[in-house]
Parts: sequence; structure tokens; C-alpha cells
Amino acid sequence: MTDGFDLRALLAERGGERYELHARHLNPQLPRMLRTIGFDKVYERAAGAHFWDADGNDHLDMLAGFGVMGLGRHHPVVRKALHDVLDADLPDLTRFDCPPLPGLLAERLLAHSPHLDRVFFGNSGTEAVETALKFARYATGRPRIVYCEHAFHGLTTGALSVNGENGFRAGFDPLLPDTPIALGDLDALERELRRGDVAAFVVEPIQGKGVHESPPGFLAAAQELLRRHGALLIADEVQTGLGRTGDFYAYQHEDGVEPDLVCVAKALSGGYVPVGATLGKDWIFKRVYSSMDRVLVHSASFGSNAQAMAAGLAVLSVMESEGTVAHVRRVGGLLRSRLEELVPRYELLHEIRGRGLMIGIEFGRPTSLGLRGRWTMLQTARKGLFAQMVVVPLLQRHRILTQVSGDRLEVIKLIPPLVIDEADVDRFVTAFTAVMDDAHGGGGLMWDFGKTLVKQAVTQR
Repeated sequence: MTDGFDLRALLAERGGERYELHARHLNPQLPRMLRTIGFDKVYERAAGAHFWDADGNDHLDMLAGFGVMGLGRHHPVVRKALHDVLDADLPDLTRFDCPPLPGLLAERLLAHSPHLDRVFFGNSGTEAVETALKFARYATGRPRIVYCEHAFHGLTTGALSVNGENGFRAGFDPLLPDTPIALGDLDALERELRRGDVAAFVVEPIQGKGVHESPPGFLAAAQELLRRHGALLIADEVQTGLGRTGDFYAYQHEDGVEPDLVCVAKALSGGYVPVGATLGKDWIFKRVYSSMDRVLVHSASFGSNAQAMAAGLAVLSVMESEGTVAHVRRVGGLLRSRLEELVPRYELLHEIRGRGLMIGIEFGRPTSLGLRGRWTMLQTARKGLFAQMVVVPLLQRHRILTQVSGDRLEVIKLIPPLVIDEADVDRFVTAFTAVMDDAHGGGGLMWDFGKTLVKQAVTQR
């Protein structure tokens, strides 16, 4: 039975209005921003680490939907799992039963984190963080959360309270009791813990903003301090987890680290159905869900839905059968080493950092007089414009999608689908080399675009 709704026909009829529809009905600044930097493309289809525009041109995706597309777009195993779960006509979300798929996905996730015991399923990374914050505060009976400067843990009110970017926080106060410290500052952490009111320390093992890795030994030392003072360690693995850094979780790069709560999301979705998960120790869950009266004290209307659980199970199955973690370690090492070879060649290229397929490319002040003057022009107008100057030609001339790693940062972050191969690495490095040659050779088009960005930055002040 059908009411005549035809999605393909609707897209064919109205798809060309996409930017106008967004400008009229959604965030009006998004289409404006995309048009300003020349990113207002029309993409028609996608597969793996590639997508194609309306003219049939192939684009390399080095952004992965901010990390969501871990297995690339439209992986056949994930697609089949979703077709299967829809065709099964399951009595989903009755709310008063215990369906098998959530238990099976929890079992599979916990197999990768044997020191943890239970899972709560929500719908996103920020929900996973919200859950961890609530559980930590309830389990410890303490109100305050310590987090790191420049952290990004989400944009809902609780997660925003531990967001280290003032641009996101401004105007949304008051937030939860919170205290920021510098990533790696054990003295500051211990100073806050001595006050006796800290429930937890939440940390990204590698910060998404700027791609800064926690210093060697920091997580283990922080864990020891937290346990001594009765506080919990929360590892935010929303972007770094599920193989992104060359281990299943990024905290596993450091021996002996066993967080009390771990947040995952993004890649667990397979790029299809939003899902978030908070993994934790048994005693924490039992304290939160302490009686039948508290059975629904924390829940999510769409949490544990069959489609999301099927997608998550398929993702973990693919990762295990295709050796995704080992592949990331190998290809990520190749990409980083080839980029590091370029650092001595370009004075504007300052540093390559990160792990696996989470790589930061940082630019810095050049030494030669001509380039220094141009760099200063950009920095005076607005920090971060040079990185934007690199991102734009990578897309417009080389059809490679990347992103600046944060507001006012001269850092490009590479978080491609975990399925990229050696040919994709070669394509990116070749294109990046051409863009850097252009910049260092005083390439007119690139620096002319820089002047346009300067004018826009000055106008928006």
C-alpha cells in the first residue's frame, strides 16, 4: 500500500533547491559560509572514501562526516544489515521488553574493553557524554567535572559545560560546575582533586581541536590521582574510538589505562543511524539504577532502536573481519610519514602530528621576508586564514575535502574514512604538495583568495 510518496521523484524535482531551502528554513549561516569559501558543491552519490558531484567528478573524502563515516559511505555489509532488520518487521521500541540486539551489541563492544561491564545506548556522542557526566556525578555524589582546555565534548548543556572552546560556550551560561586544566597538567589536576568535590575528569586521548595528543604517561598518572581521590576517569572516544587512531580505543596506546566510563558514537553508526554508547563499570550502573523505582531514571526515547543496533553490530563485524585497526595503523603510518617528509621542504609547514588516521597538519610563521609579510597580513586580519587558504584549493582544484581543525587555528585535521588505501594517500600528498608549492611560489590565485578572506574577516568585525 502506498500514498503516492516517491522519494526519488521528490529529490529529482526539488534537489536543486538545496541551498535555498537551507537558507530559508534551517541555519541561514551555513549556505552563506559554504558559498563564501567555494564549498557550495552539489554531490550526487558516494561510495567508500569517495563521492561524485553533479558533473561526475570524483572527490576524495578526508573528512568522513567529522568521523562518522568510519567504514566509508554505503558499506555493503552495513546496508544489508539495515535491509535485514527492516525486513524482519521487529516489534521495535515497545519499551517494555528486552530485545536481543542491544544486548548483543553491548556484548560485542565490551569484548573490546574487558575492564568495563555495562553499556547505555543513546543517539549521539553528546548524549554519550551527557550520560557519563550524569552517572559520574550520581555515583560519586560530587558535583564538579574537570576537563581540558580546547576540548570538544559536545554542544548540549551538560557536554557544553566541559567544552573548552569559549566560542561555543558564550551566551549559554550558567552551565554545570566545571574547571578546565591544560592537557597534560597533572599538578593542576591534583590541585582540583584536593578540594574533594570533583566527580570526574573527562578527557579526549587526542583532542579533536588541533589534534593534540595527551603527553606520554599522562592518562595513567591522571588515573592514579583520580583513584586516590575517589574521582572517576571518563575517556571521550567519540571521535578517537573504533580504530581511528590505530587501536580500538585511543586510550589503549598507553599501558594500564582503564577508564571508569568510555563514550563512543560516530563510526559505530556505520554512517546511517545515529547511535551513541556509554560504557562503564558495574558498580556505577548499579548505583544509578539502584532499584526498580529508578529503572527509567536515565533513558532515551530512541536509544537501543533496532536499526542503530543492527548498524553497530555490522560495523564491529566488518572491523574484525577486514582487519580495520591494523589497516589504519599501516595506512595512517604511511600518510603521516609522507607528510613529515615535506616539513623540511616548506617553511610554512610547521608540524605533522596525530595517530593512525587522525592527523593534524600545522602551519606556522615563515622565515623569508616575502612570505612573512603575507603571513602577517593574514594573521592580523584573523588567525586561521592560511589554513583556510589551503583547504579551499584542495577542494576546488584537486577535489579533496578537508577541514580546518578549529576556529582561529592554523591546523588542518585529516580524519578520512578508515578504508582509504595507498592510492588515496598518494592522491592527497600529491595534491597537498601542489598547494604548498603554490603558496611558497607566491601563487597568485591562492594569495588572491587570501586577500578576499582578509577583506571578509575585516568586514565581519
